[in-house]
Amino acid sequence: MTKPLLIEIGVEELPAIPFLKELSNIKTKWNVILKKYKLENDFEFYYTPRRLVFWHKEFALKQEDAIIEQMGAPVKIAYKDGVPTPAALGFAKKCGVDISEISSIDKGRGDVLYFKKEVVGTASKDLLNDMINEFIKSLSFGKTMRWGSRKDSFIRPIRSLCVMQGSDIVEAELFSIKSSNKAFPHRMVSYDAFTFSNPEEYFEILAKSGVILKQDDRKKLIISQMKEIEKANSLQIDIDEDLLEELVAINEYPTALLGTFDKEFLELPEEVIITSMKEHQRYFAVFNGNDLSNHFIVISNAKTEDFSFVIAGNEKVLRPRLDDGMFFYKNDLKNGLSTESLKKVLFVEGLGSVYDKVEREVKIADYLASLYNEDKELITRAVLMAKSDLMSEMVFEFTELQGLMGYYYAKIAGEKEEVYMAIKEQYLPDGEDSELPSSVFSSIIALSSKIDSLMGLFSVGKIPTGSKDPFALRRAAAGIVKIAIEHKLELNFHDLINTLSVNYKNLDTKLLLEFFNDRLFKIFDINPSILKAVLGSGEKDIYKISKKLCALNPIVLADDFKNHVATFKRVANIIKDVDLSQELVLNESLLSDSEEIELFKAYSSVVSKDYKSYDEELKALFALKPSLDEFFNNVFVNHEDENIKNNRKNLISLVYLAFRNIADIKEITI
Repeated sequence: MTKPLLIEIGVEELPAIPFLKELSNIKTKWNVILKKYKLENDFEFYYTPRRLVFWHKEFALKQEDAIIEQMGAPVKIAYKDGVPTPAALGFAKKCGVDISEISSIDKGRGDVLYFKKEVVGTASKDLLNDMINEFIKSLSFGKTMRWGSRKDSFIRPIRSLCVMQGSDIVEAELFSIKSSNKAFPHRMVSYDAFTFSNPEEYFEILAKSGVILKQDDRKKLIISQMKEIEKANSLQIDIDEDLLEELVAINEYPTALLGTFDKEFLELPEEVIITSMKEHQRYFAVFNGNDLSNHFIVISNAKTEDFSFVIAGNEKVLRPRLDDGMFFYKNDLKNGLSTESLKKVLFVEGLGSVYDKVEREVKIADYLASLYNEDKELITRAVLMAKSDLMSEMVFEFTELQGLMGYYYAKIAGEKEEVYMAIKEQYLPDGEDSELPSSVFSSIIALSSKIDSLMGLFSVGKIPTGSKDPFALRRAAAGIVKIAIEHKLELNFHDLINTLSVNYKNLDTKLLLEFFNDRLFKIFDINPSILKAVLGSGEKDIYKISKKLCALNPIVLADDFKNHVATFKRVANIIKDVDLSQELVLNESLLSDSEEIELFKAYSSVVSKDYKSYDEELKALFALKPSLDEFFNNVFVNHEDENIKNNRKNLISLVYLAFRNIADIKEITI
């Protein structure tokens, strides 16, 4: 039998950010509890800032009855002369019964000890208290708090608990709060709890009490309200998804409202206004076409007929924030960008100041500028200015604007476009789906910073371990790869590290290169053996590695590749004792069988051509398969004449090496 089950855990207002970080785990953790207690069941999870709710439309009143069977040692071992041995006694103890209750059974391999018992399922009402307490302890929100005289803690104080099966209140207790048929409405409706007789009534009263329980409904409401505002005012709202999720989490009855600020603040860079509104006030930015408007959207949790005071209050609060931004901005413009102040800022212990980091980046940028024929003087100028906005008042207030403010200040100061764009793009890519630097010039600035971070931090032992990567070095390595591929830059990371290592004391270049190679297996979403095969070619240029992978992967994924790989692995097996580091000499006069003559002709034709791409070259190489198969089927490689045998092995070796120029085929596994 089943009944509906309602669990509501009432709390003081939950902080949105830590709650949202754990949100994706909540249903999973409750499922784990259900499975552990053998009460698995479909359910819905709802939340508002003041409640966590689990709703089971049908929940078993008891666990299912079960039959437990246990088997032990063979009877001939369990008993000696009719007397139970320690094996038998141990088995009885394990089963929790006297030895007299143990029987035997033959499962096809002789008699063994056997015990069978029926277990009557426990009533779910007797389990729910433990289940809920165990679930709450499993949640991880980072910081927690204590209240009253309690020694245990939670993200926020628990103020109510309801565990109800149908119309029956289940006995339960959480943080000394006992289960009841009470819940709290919206604060602007009442501070007193309301009572209900069953779950259906709970949902009805809650909806009439200013609480939209379902988070999806609150989200849809906010979006629809903003669309109405857009239509009525001919404006466009910048819907930041992270901010939207946060607002859904902190409102029980959301209402989108349009506010206004003075147009004079539009002198500020739009990112400053947007960041100030989002980070400090949780406002959405509003645009008029492509231009930022002097409006904002605030999501109110008020339950009222007149929102004018809410709008006025938020407009009043926003003004001093924007005043501060204007003050910082004008001060920064007056002071200008300076690198000297970076001497006072420690980068990392053992690597000096940020100014020292910039000087190291200049050397890397100079090396890259030579590789890619960029203006060295202008590149140096960009590197020297790139991090100077770190000491600006605006970046001190909003650290996420670093680079961006340097872009604005350098642009206003009359720097060349290449310089201020490079300053803006120096931290790209800064995420999984991030944009990349827009030019080779900007890429050199971004690469210099990432390469120095890798080399410098490895030189002082700040190496990522396990899941810990406080300096985001894995992301730096991925950024280097993505930039090289995007701009088709010939970048041999091994040569670069070995050349520049003189600037870093105690740098273990081997360890750094191993780290970088290991990252390639994470960066390229591909069968690892294909990447291993390409690296087996000796290729170290990042862009060429990516091109080889793009050419080889479709061939490996094709249905007929298994037939191909068998042939080419046979090639590798035959020449495994050939010293490929020596020059391979082929004597055409020793080619006698028609199949080996045909193979040599086909091979010669393939390697004599110039190919526009690796795709073309691989297609031509794999077309050697029929000739190779004929050779293997009809030519005896290990000829009694040593010269003929070596000549034939050399022919196969040449074919193998032609492949290995792109990838070592023998490494591929499918």
